[in-house]
Amino acid sequence: MIFFYAFLVGGLICMLAQLVQDIFRFTPGHVTAIFVICGALLEFFNIYDNIIVFSEAGALLPITNFGHSLAHSAYISAKEEGFFGLFTGLYNKTAGGISLAIILSLFVSLISKPKD
Repeated sequence: MIFFYAFLVGGLICMLAQLVQDIFRFTPGHVTAIFVICGALLEFFNIYDNIIVFSEAGALLPITNFGHSLAHSAYISAKEEGFFGLFTGLYNKTAGGISLAIILSLFVSLISKPKD
């Protein structure tokens, strides 16, 4: 049943993103930014953790999880270190994903040929 819930929640998030892109004529970059902010807001109101418990990978894979991870790590660091923890701990959970994206984009740029 967990696969069904993961498919349902992940599909719903992706469907909402596609609807936002089609209805409002936003670019994929705008939609990505909107959903990162939505993930952070859901973390702020302590909703996203409940969604993760319900659907696990269905909520961990879409881009909303990136906003959730940023907000969650900033919150944890702020609790431990005070106000400056908001800034120092912001990328604790997401540093690996960001580094991987940068490294993979470097390799893809080296092996691909740009269009004219």
